[in-house]
Amino acid sequence: MTEGRQTRNAERTRRAVLDAATPMILERGDGITLAQVATAAGVSKSGLIHHFGSREQLVMAVVEDAYERFQEAVLSHLDLSENYPGKMLRAYVRALCAGSTDVVAARDAASVPIWSGLYAVPGIAAVVRERSEWWSEQLAADGLSAERVQLVRRAAEGVAIAVLHGEEDEASIATARRLLLDLATDGTFPAPI
Repeated sequence: MTEGRQTRNAERTRRAVLDAATPMILERGDGITLAQVATAAGVSKSGLIHHFGSREQLVMAVVEDAYERFQEAVLSHLDLSENYPGKMLRAYVRALCAGSTDVVAARDAASVPIWSGLYAVPGIAAVVRERSEWWSEQLAADGLSAERVQLVRRAAEGVAIAVLHGEEDEASIATARRLLLDLATDGTFPAPI
């Protein structure tokens, strides 16, 4: 087997494990076993251990992966042609109010340490703090008031959670998105939809 093929197989295995472990951790917190995850991912337990080493390392990788997927989703909605304040906040709103359960699930998974008690896993608190600081810095540099950023950010997160729980239809999501995008300006520019 060539080195490139081995790398692709290792990446596929790692992705399969993360994809299987994420919903399990969301549901059960750190009460999962490596054997359960390996079975769900369709890999051997020894293969899983080869990639992650321990349950704690797997949980850490799931949390980091969720943050990375969410960050990528937001950045994919960043419109660099918007040359007025609130560009990053509008990308944040677009990502969370796009109706995509994948983006919302990544955001929900990124918050998993907060509501499932995973802070006991070494390193989780540091990852959460680092990612939260990154978002705070990005949104603070966006040119809008801290109060406006907080209001719009938390409202978009609330809409996203409602989407995940099936509490919003497409029309209400579109309305919320439009209103939040309007709020994610400094009031002098119309927010693009």
